[in-house]
Amino acid sequence: MMPTIFEELESNVQSYARSFPVVFDRAEGATLYDTEGKRYIDFLAGAGTLNYGHNNPVCKQALLDYIAGDGIAHGLDMHTRAKARFMETFQRRILEPRNMDYRLQFTGPTGTNAVEAAMKIARKVTGRQNIIAFTNGFHGVSLGAAAATGNRHHRGGCGVALGGVTRIPYDGYMGSGLDSTRLLEKMLNDNSSGVDAPAAVIVETVQGEGGLNVASTRWLKSLEALCRRHEILLIVDDIQAGCGRTGTFFSFEPAGISPDIVTLSKSLSGFGMPFALVLIKPEHDQWAPGEHNGTFRGNNHAFITAAAAIETYWKDDDFAREVQRKGALLADRLKRIAALGGSGVFHTKGRGMMQGIGCRDGELAGKIVRRCFEDGLVIETSGPDSEVVKILCPLVISDADLNAGLDILERSVRHVLAQHLSMAA
Repeated sequence: MMPTIFEELESNVQSYARSFPVVFDRAEGATLYDTEGKRYIDFLAGAGTLNYGHNNPVCKQALLDYIAGDGIAHGLDMHTRAKARFMETFQRRILEPRNMDYRLQFTGPTGTNAVEAAMKIARKVTGRQNIIAFTNGFHGVSLGAAAATGNRHHRGGCGVALGGVTRIPYDGYMGSGLDSTRLLEKMLNDNSSGVDAPAAVIVETVQGEGGLNVASTRWLKSLEALCRRHEILLIVDDIQAGCGRTGTFFSFEPAGISPDIVTLSKSLSGFGMPFALVLIKPEHDQWAPGEHNGTFRGNNHAFITAAAAIETYWKDDDFAREVQRKGALLADRLKRIAALGGSGVFHTKGRGMMQGIGCRDGELAGKIVRRCFEDGLVIETSGPDSEVVKILCPLVISDADLNAGLDILERSVRHVLAQHLSMAA
């Protein structure tokens, strides 16, 4: 068999292609098709980038109209009609209804670039260098973001020492008996703890890549209060958990906290196009012109599709309520699937439409997702040992497709369990 163009030319760094070894050709909504015409239900959605589905018709038409009218495709950080439309829509539909006051910084179009900018401005504003990050956190793989990322695999690829970050246990990391905000408070108040006064704390309310670990409202409120006492900036990385994934536009809304800085990317464009944004409270917007820049800061095509998505899905609370309803359906189905393994084999994790099944080990989870793919379901694992089967389907998925995908997952779990029992016999 002749090697494919991918085998001949593409770098070894490719990863998702190894899990899903077909050539995909087209997609619509929550469905992918390969070049052989096989249909797959998509429970990956671009790792959370396609909350509104593949080729969302509202976003697509807005983009086609803009391109047909010779709209600006690339404009550095200059003022454009597309940027104005996005900013006005974001202010009117997202910030004002939530009584939020932020400046908008358009960084290079990746989540990791947004994280780099957030950490840099926090250090500039406070004059401090240290950042507090958490076990199992994932913030990107550029050097500054990787320093705040916990995963050994991603940190090991950097080739240099990663500094400027102190790691603290995430909520629940040591079980219910330890409140890690109390530990952090003790260390900050102890001149011999070895923890330098931090510029910022960076946290995910739900750790996506870290294994769908959910921070409690109590813990998040305690963390915010600690930041205020010690004049530390609070950065919420909402790149994967934001844009409606947990049932509200921002994942931190139910906790009632007010971050100093918020990072957004992934589903922000509404169409899968690169787009990243840093929200900065006005008093912290202390950048000098061009101090953090990039040739592709501000994707005008993404401005158009993002505005269309926000205007369509966030004009009222209907979409959020629908996501919450589907999240409840998902939780119920996953609880029943997890029960198939008996005690100690499976457990459910996550929140909203960011849920999954924690497995006894990564080998078991890997067998399940491979079987799912054979049966027409694209789904991935997460967690420190890839032990969590993680569902990130489009938020607009129909109940029929959601249940069909969960049926495949259930069949795969039953198949893998049966295999395990037959081998043990």
